[in-house]
Formats: sequence, structure tokens, C-alpha cells
Amino acid sequence: MNELFSSVYHGKRVLVTGHTGFVGGWLCLWLKELGAKVAGYSLAPPTKPCLYESVNLAEKLDRHTLGDIRDFEQLIAIFQEYRPQIVFHLAAQPLVKRSYKEPKYTYETNVIGTANVLEAVRNTTSVKACVIVTSDKCYENKEWFFGYREIDPIGGDDPYSSSKGCAELVTMAYAKSFFNSNERGKSHGVAVSSVRAGNIIGGGDWAQDRLIPDCVRALSRNRKVLIRNPQAIRPWQFVLEPLSGYLWLGAVMYQHGEKYTGAWNLGPSDSTTLTVGEVVRLFIEQWGYGDYEISKMVGQREVNFLKLDTSKADSLLKWKPVYSIFDAIRETAEWYRKFYFVDSVNILDLTLSQIDRYIEEAKKQCLLWTKDIYQSDSKAGMFSMRHIGQEG
Repeated sequence: MNELFSSVYHGKRVLVTGHTGFVGGWLCLWLKELGAKVAGYSLAPPTKPCLYESVNLAEKLDRHTLGDIRDFEQLIAIFQEYRPQIVFHLAAQPLVKRSYKEPKYTYETNVIGTANVLEAVRNTTSVKACVIVTSDKCYENKEWFFGYREIDPIGGDDPYSSSKGCAELVTMAYAKSFFNSNERGKSHGVAVSSVRAGNIIGGGDWAQDRLIPDCVRALSRNRKVLIRNPQAIRPWQFVLEPLSGYLWLGAVMYQHGEKYTGAWNLGPSDSTTLTVGEVVRLFIEQWGYGDYEISKMVGQREVNFLKLDTSKADSLLKWKPVYSIFDAIRETAEWYRKFYFVDSVNILDLTLSQIDRYIEEAKKQCLLWTKDIYQSDSKAGMFSMRHIGQEG
């Protein structure tokens, strides 16, 4: 594990907001495996069951704080007491349907919450790298066939998507006003980037109105899966795919932040862009039994097509997805089936084994983040980077 991400995380103090959530929980577990000292700041777990409780995450963290990202006074106190070196901001209101019911709360959490994190970073000199996690839905979606690039306009027709676009604007403004890459090492020492992933699937997610959790709830009770929009196309990806990108970006930002600040798409390959109906059929196949039906209820408007262009990450970070959509669904179904039907299963061991399996596959594909690419320069007392991005 220590060789991964060029050993950057070993011994580092890392703060993760949103650690009680599905993706944040996986990130914290991987960080601990990498030897990092991890602090979490988040609301209480949003569902029961949840990954956070299933793996006893609070006992494994170096610091665990339940708090609201909108509470700046509590947030800044944690920053200044813990003095993190790397920050991953995942805390959010992540559900489109809920954003229609609670638009004000959604904006307060996703926009003001992001501003609070960046303001805390600005006032904490220990921070060297900050990764702001937003969403692929931050783009002004024209539902065209081409993948959205980082230079395309951001927007959003629903409160959730709009709030993520706003979070991108806040991040961009702070990056240019207070963390300008040309001034890093002079007026400040912080590198800030935002990351946009696709539809993330994996074990431990029980959120309402998400496709895979809806499948799991139905199938585990021998009921039909009810799907709303079977022809909608999404960029599906296993949870460890974007996390490998977040961790790799954080590592290179920590070492060479001025070269890797900005926005990054970390989506799946074109082959994983399937319809909702296709994903449900594949999941049922991996589950072993079950059926689905199409809902006749009219819900809130949802986009029909969404796709990301990841050529920037491929070219400059040398990052790419590891798993196919079939691998992603297999791993996800395995996690839930063992959770529900294997009495003796240790959920922590199961989760860590999936991390190990993912790493082994990434090593077979010779991905750069699996190698120790930094070499010590004894004369300069610095690290130099080889084989990546603009460094050649």
C-alpha cells in the first residue's frame, strides 16, 4: 500500500468532510490503508444501515467529529486544531429528488458549505492540497452525444445540479483570488482543484432514489425493482474508480500543485455508459434472481443523457478507469449479497478485499498511481516527478 500514490499519504494528516457517507467512508478506509492519519467531519450517517456503521469507521479514524458543514465556527475550529495537510471535501446534499423538496437546504449545504471549507483552508497554513468533489451534473446539460469537457459551461436545471455548478464557481473564484497557482510558494502554499465523477456505485450505499440501492432494497425483499426512466443514459462507475483519481490528484497537487490545479473529470470509459434498464438487468443477473417493472408515476424531470470526457485526466494525470461496467456491477452485487445473506461475513474485511482486488487489477494495467514515481534529489532536498503530464 505504501507505494501507491507515490507514498504521499503515509503519515500525512488528511481531513475528509462527508466521511459518514457512502463514498466518504470508502475514501477514509483507503486512506487508513495508505498509512494516513485521517480526521472526519460530517453529519450523522444519512441512512440505516450504512457503510460507516457496518465497518465501525469511527473507531478507525484518528479524529471523528459530527458537525454541519454550514457551521463555519465548528468547521474552522476542527481545521485549526487538527491542522490537516490534505483536504477532501465530499460533504453535500447529494440527491436530486431531495433538492426539489429542500432547495434552500441544498444550496446552503452545497454552495455555502463549499465556501466554508475553502475559507477554512485559506485560514489554515498547514493545508497544501484541497480537492473539492462536485458532480458530473454541474454542467449545463444539452443532452448531446459528446462528453462534457472541463471547459464546457456549467449550469443545472434542477436545484441539485445548479448547486453543484455554483460550488464549481465558488471553487474557481477562491482558486483565482486566494490560491492562484502562479503564487503558490510565494503568497500562499495551497493547491485547489475540483473533481467531477459519474454515477458512483458500490457496496454500502442505501440512499433513497438511487438506482442500485433501490435494486438492493427490492431484491433483498423478493420484490420487483421499480425503475422510473429505463432509457436514461448515465456514466456508471465503481466507487474505487473516482477515489483512485481523487487520491492521485491529491498526491500530485501536494508535490506539484501549481501544475495540477483546476477542474478534472474522472468518469468512466465509453463502454460503461449504459441505460438505466441495462444496468438493472445486469445487476439482477449478478444478484442471481429477480425482476423489474417500469414505474408509471410521473416524477421530477431528469436528464436523459449524460457523458463525461476524461481526456484531460488521461493526458495529464495518466489516470484511467480500471473496471468495466460488468466488473463494477459484479463487485457491487457481491458486497450486498454477502451483507444480506452471509451471516459470518466481516464487512470491513469484505470492503478491504475489494480495495485490494482493485489495486491488483490496476497494477496489472500498469497505471501510474500504482508506482512510486518520485525519486529523491539529495542535492536539492526535493522530490522530482517523472513520466507524468507536462513533466514528460
